[in-house]
Amino acid sequence: MNETSRRGLLAGAAALPVLSGLPAPRSARAQAANTVKIGLLSDMSGPYRDLNGPNSIAAARLALQEMAPRGLTLDLVVADHQNRPDVGVNIARQWFDRDGVDMVLNLAASSVALAVSDLAREKNKVMIATSTATSDLTGRACNPNTIHWVYDTYMLAKSTGSAMVRAGGDTWFFVTADYAFGHALERDTSTFVRNAGGRVVGSARTPFPGTTDFSSFLLQAQASRAKVIGLANAGTDTTNCIKQAAEFGLTRRGIKLASMLMFITDVHALGLETAQGLVCSASYYWDMNDQTRDVARRVRAIAGGDTPVAMSHAGDYSGTLHYLKAVLDMGVAAAKADGRATVARMKAMPTQDNAFGAGSIRADGRKIHPVYLFEVKTPAESRGQHDYYKLLQTSTPEDAFRPLNEGGCSLVRS
Repeated sequence: MNETSRRGLLAGAAALPVLSGLPAPRSARAQAANTVKIGLLSDMSGPYRDLNGPNSIAAARLALQEMAPRGLTLDLVVADHQNRPDVGVNIARQWFDRDGVDMVLNLAASSVALAVSDLAREKNKVMIATSTATSDLTGRACNPNTIHWVYDTYMLAKSTGSAMVRAGGDTWFFVTADYAFGHALERDTSTFVRNAGGRVVGSARTPFPGTTDFSSFLLQAQASRAKVIGLANAGTDTTNCIKQAAEFGLTRRGIKLASMLMFITDVHALGLETAQGLVCSASYYWDMNDQTRDVARRVRAIAGGDTPVAMSHAGDYSGTLHYLKAVLDMGVAAAKADGRATVARMKAMPTQDNAFGAGSIRADGRKIHPVYLFEVKTPAESRGQHDYYKLLQTSTPEDAFRPLNEGGCSLVRS
């Protein structure tokens, strides 16, 4: 991304500031020293735009609006990393070195998140991955400057994969996005399939980004005679796979589709006529209770448009809010000076917000909360706008996420 287009995105998509009611600092240098600056780095134009995009910006802004009256001077900037680790690292480096950004949020593509996580450790800044799946962020790649919010490949694999095998889907073929996220999701799901007594009979790797025609991969899956096609992808890759599988009549032949990471934005794009009956896991659904409905209402009021609020958007709100609570608890100067200390303070404080309720952050950086298994409603079952899910089961935080001592994180003391 060139500098001109990046600046245009920062100005057009995000630049605030959200100011507190405190007297204005006397100089630009004094203002910078007292301003907490957050950078939302994500996919704003590619296959993951809907599950990030304007709603992610609005969710982060909502958290800033809630915290500004408590005496914090806040600033939010946004950039599009185009799902390229080199672009993401270059933007984050400039934010840290030149622009005074204290915390980077969202990240989306796992390959970008892993690269920026290393940079955050090097620069002693904070990174909160809210739209990233790879469980390696709290496993072999964990570090004291990174927190992983919302979901991960282990959680998705255990919740959705295990349920599908119990329902009779004991042979699997994977259609997998060919980068860190897809590999981790196929790996983790395969483990649960085998542990439940199932078999993986094959897989096909699809180039990422840029694949729009999945027909040859779906035909390979059909030829394998697997009962389940596991979609180890996300965003428009997932919706394209589901649409093309329907066109080929795969589900009419008795083949089940297991979307290992499906967002409510995908269901919205597909429509209930196509998506009905699909099973997915999520840690937030807007219509669970009054609190989750309130978050969705306020995010959509800021963002505008018709896109439903997904768990990734809820994570942007929740993660930003908890970070700012830790900053307020430590003091701005101390938090800006030491990202590791800020993350340690975040881990020490219980989490509480209207999106996820009560939760906590473990030593490995994994934020834990309940996880829900949903089935997509039929058109006849839906009662209104974005009424897409019916609840099948709820997993406790301890049961949903990988046990602390099994991830191989160096921060965990045996």
